[in-house]
Amino acid sequence: MNKRSIRVLRIALPLLLAAALLLSFGSVIGASQADKDEGVDSSPGPAVYVVPVKQKVDQGMQSFLERAFREAGEARAEHIILVLNTLGGRVDNASEIGELIRTSPIPSTAFIEGKAVSAGTYIALNANNIVMQKGSSMGSAAVVNGAGELIEDPKTVSFWVSQMTEAAKLNGRNPDIAAAMVDVNAVVSLPEIGVEKGKGDILSLSASEAEQVGYSDHTANSVDEVMAWLKLEGRTQIQVEPSIAEQVAKFLVNPIVATVLLILGIAGVAIELFVPGFGAPGIVGLLSFGLFFFGSYISGLAGMETVVLFVVGVLLLALELFVPSFGILGILGGGALITGIILAAPTPQSGFLTLGVAFAVAVVIVVLFARTNKGRGIWNKFILRESLTTEEGYLSADVKTSLIGLEGITVTPLRPAGTALIGDNRVDVVTGGEFIPAKSRVKVVKAEGTWVVVKEIRSDE
Repeated sequence: MNKRSIRVLRIALPLLLAAALLLSFGSVIGASQADKDEGVDSSPGPAVYVVPVKQKVDQGMQSFLERAFREAGEARAEHIILVLNTLGGRVDNASEIGELIRTSPIPSTAFIEGKAVSAGTYIALNANNIVMQKGSSMGSAAVVNGAGELIEDPKTVSFWVSQMTEAAKLNGRNPDIAAAMVDVNAVVSLPEIGVEKGKGDILSLSASEAEQVGYSDHTANSVDEVMAWLKLEGRTQIQVEPSIAEQVAKFLVNPIVATVLLILGIAGVAIELFVPGFGAPGIVGLLSFGLFFFGSYISGLAGMETVVLFVVGVLLLALELFVPSFGILGILGGGALITGIILAAPTPQSGFLTLGVAFAVAVVIVVLFARTNKGRGIWNKFILRESLTTEEGYLSADVKTSLIGLEGITVTPLRPAGTALIGDNRVDVVTGGEFIPAKSRVKVVKAEGTWVVVKEIRSDE
């Protein structure tokens, strides 16, 4: 097996594994869709869909709720109960979820089990009804950044205040209370609960307070009590839970996990391209990239175009090894991967940040790997590396010319070719055509290229 074949095999195997991953990814999607279709066909009739909203408000939650509402619509559900217990999350995703709830033809009720903070409050306000459990709370919807620091940008605050107040007006709730939950500069008086909210504070309401000011319609301890209040006793409850793929995707899109996957992906592919002789790093790298894009796709952060960019990028990088392009294919391949990663991130800013950190760490890993594993690749076992050295008794053509005039002893009979011991070296020699027996004295008379010609030294000489 020559070196070119080895390189082709080394690239082909990871690509085949990547293709297998993408095929399995497609089968997961297909199976998920089949399960949904099967669930719709076997629906017993009008039912109440119970949907948990118990995680951070992000793209993953938005995708999950879109699926839940779609299934409820296909099953012609009578009502949807959103069980809320969230500390909030991204404003943009909350806005999309709010639109999903208020535009749904199916009536909905938000049942706050624990806390509906920030974006969670906005989600609840878009439902037709709000029911709170004893001890639960809602509010504290000020806009904060990733570090939990209050954002005071007037445009951002104004936008979120308008979103909250419009949601409150949907079902006749006091919009000033919604504004006080967002804006530290808002002032509101609530004499019915003895609260005077001044500047510098953010309003939060307990279950009893929310009911007294008209933000909660009822207080209940369980979903069954909520259904009884809605006069839906006896209806079939269909619990919608995140699928296995959605749970895996939730783990994969975690910022720390996503960064680790990018580090492994960049480092693995770079080692495969720049440190010849290894197969495992390339496989690990492509699988890591595949998991990164899989999680982003299932979570709704990215579309199929990102998967296409990933595959195209890998193929272009592979072609760079065999097609002379002065680096053009490599640049295009790297650009496709980078573009796919940015598109698969929650925001372009977070995508660039994650990619920058991953690239810096990957460079360190590649350098350390190259220094500590040079020449130890698993594919090197298939490459012929034996050399004919002078220490092992082999002589180059240039050295053989220096043998002219030297004497030695034949090791084997010369008929007319054989081996002779000249000095400390075993040399392949030939005669002028005559036969010389073994252990005879010979003298080198000519050396041309690989030919060393000897003649026998007779006793009378």
